[in-house]
Amino acid sequence: MTILCVRFQPPPVDEAALPELLGLLEEFTPVVEALPPDGALADLRGAERYFGRGAVELASVIRVRALARYGVDCVIGAGPGPMLARVALRDARPGVTCAVPEDPDGIAGFLADRPVSALPGVGTATARTLDEYGLDTLGRVAAAPLSTLQRLIGARAGRELREKAAGVDRGRVVPNAVSRSLATERPFRLDELDPDRHRRALLSAAEELGARLRALEKVCRTLTLTVRYADRSSTTRSRTLAEPTAHSAALTRTAYGMYESLGLQRARVRAIALRAEDLGAADQASHQLTFDPVDEKVRRIEEVADRVRAKFGPRAVLPGRLAA
Repeated sequence: MTILCVRFQPPPVDEAALPELLGLLEEFTPVVEALPPDGALADLRGAERYFGRGAVELASVIRVRALARYGVDCVIGAGPGPMLARVALRDARPGVTCAVPEDPDGIAGFLADRPVSALPGVGTATARTLDEYGLDTLGRVAAAPLSTLQRLIGARAGRELREKAAGVDRGRVVPNAVSRSLATERPFRLDELDPDRHRRALLSAAEELGARLRALEKVCRTLTLTVRYADRSSTTRSRTLAEPTAHSAALTRTAYGMYESLGLQRARVRAIALRAEDLGAADQASHQLTFDPVDEKVRRIEEVADRVRAKFGPRAVLPGRLAA
């Protein structure tokens, strides 16, 4: 084993705490790829030689340290490559690392009976199409003629799917700087059903992200929303902004749009998190000029509010909906 796929578990992990948890993994290897909101990939090839332990043993040490330092448990999948480690994660549970065998026959046996949807990147529509033709397991996909798969889902997608189903993992762990994103989370004291309270939490989170971005003189290009439910499941949506921004009103509109797209019906929500991603320097970002005096007025008010907050604290100026 060389690759670990780690997902941090409840008590609910504040997405803003992810950098600290990634720092724990970086004590073992510098090759760590963040998988927001609550996971990461770690390449342990060097760590296995340095510590004289296998990846599964190191996974146990990581879990104990996460519990001891942060009170956070984790589930871990291990495999020869990133894709296989992510597949293994589906069968992992706290305290037990699920590991994919390293030999080709073992890999094929591990994958054979799993559904096609177990592969990262295979969506519901692709899985449904394959299932209609009896290709409902990875073993059957691996044994199918390449030409058949290519006719069903396309030339490139068919070739890549067949390779993955056969256990060919060409992926690699790409270290990414978590500092290129900012996150904030709004947990509810009790599981919340009221959509108005959900929207207030989104407004509060977007206002905080906007203020932090402007203080750092940064703009973001992508906004990610994560909604965590009472059953500990979650839904994540990302949206690329029309233009890079740190404008709280634009972030709020985007957050509301993603929330509405979920179509939640009486969902018991435990927490809502927003993450601003693909950060860049504000002085290098372009802004579409507008003749709308309201937009210009809002931006000027925002500048004044930032100066007041810097002097008197973050709650010195709040939107009216949050003041009550």
